Amino acid sequence: MRAIPLTVTALAAALLLTACDGGGGKSAGQNGSACEIGGVSVQIGSASVAPQAGDTGEIPVSITNQSRPCTLDHFAGVVLSAGGTEATVPALKGAKAQKLKLAKGDSASFTIAYVRGKAGGKAALDAKSVKITLPGTTASRSFPWSYGPVATQTAGTGPNASVTAFQQVGD
Repeated sequence: MRAIPLTVTALAAALLLTACDGGGGKSAGQNGSACEIGGVSVQIGSASVAPQAGDTGEIPVSITNQSRPCTLDHFAGVVLSAGGTEATVPALKGAKAQKLKLAKGDSASFTIAYVRGKAGGKAALDAKSVKITLPGTTASRSFPWSYGPVATQTAGTGPNASVTAFQQVGD
């Protein structure tokens, strides 16, 4: 008689462990969806503004997940706009994107680094706004750019700027 209750208890324990493993159940699927710009708060932090043409500046961008668990799996899309001109900011050369899973309330950040251009110069983009898109999505959000003109690459192939990989904020 004792064998039946032990077998039932062992079976129940095995079912509970299977439900908790997250190896492909429902919760793992939710963690795998891309973070949406509408589901996160975005803050552009205190910038290290490039004071003069030729100087380098850095603008930290933080996102905090406000909704269901989601994943950041690549670099943020960053586009500088100046009137009718748009310029995509490339990922930092040699940087490796890491896959970050964000639960509700978790934060991550990246940095936009740029070289300041000469105001009114032909080799500068007089950016007025920056558009940010999260990886794996198409929706974006625009913010004012108040950090001065951005120098263009010497070959004229785009802005002399880059985007770093996402880093987890906190523990």
